[in-house]
Amino acid sequence: MKKWIALLALLAFAPWASANFEEGVHYEKIDNPQPTSSDAQVEVLELFWYGCPHCYELDPKLDKWASQQPEDVAFVRMPAVLGQSWELLARGYYTAELLGVMDKIHEPLFARLHDEKKPVRTPAELKAFFVEQGVPAEDFDKTFASFAVITKTNRAKQAPRMYGISGVPALIVNGEYLVTARLAGGNEKMLKVLDYLIEQERGDKAGDTSAAVAR
Repeated sequence: MKKWIALLALLAFAPWASANFEEGVHYEKIDNPQPTSSDAQVEVLELFWYGCPHCYELDPKLDKWASQQPEDVAFVRMPAVLGQSWELLARGYYTAELLGVMDKIHEPLFARLHDEKKPVRTPAELKAFFVEQGVPAEDFDKTFASFAVITKTNRAKQAPRMYGISGVPALIVNGEYLVTARLAGGNEKMLKVLDYLIEQERGDKAGDTSAAVAR
């Protein structure tokens, strides 16, 4: 009996258990839940834009948070396209992803736009930036114009409709829940709401597994 009391006391002080987050207040349920990349993991999808200063501020915090997650949490990024001018940098993101040079492009592109105050408005400027980071010009040209990059970018254009977002950064938990700084109360609280929702989804998955075994 004492062991159970001790366990319950420990759980009560766990960060996710002590939080009092409410649907419709700190996060929202998505009207049309979207499929995720894996049924075995809880997916956290970040919708962002390189030109967004709030995304730049959140990026290192989110990277640190993601690096501390166990294997049952999958962190995925998607460059949302909420306007025509956002499409160029979305294609840049997917170009870097397909070339396997995200480590050379992601943080430096954020820094160029926000620390150095150097905009990237044309494909030629984006290409020059990639070349500055050591990416061969011909590799950029081939990949930037590829069917794969265009297809991925077209999907990113659908993000506002799919997830019901009107701004970034936005975090989607398991294709079901939307977390924003406005709802959560700031970037730090966004991560706490993520922890809460992930634990909630873990419980749902465990319940589904138990029910399947019982049948």
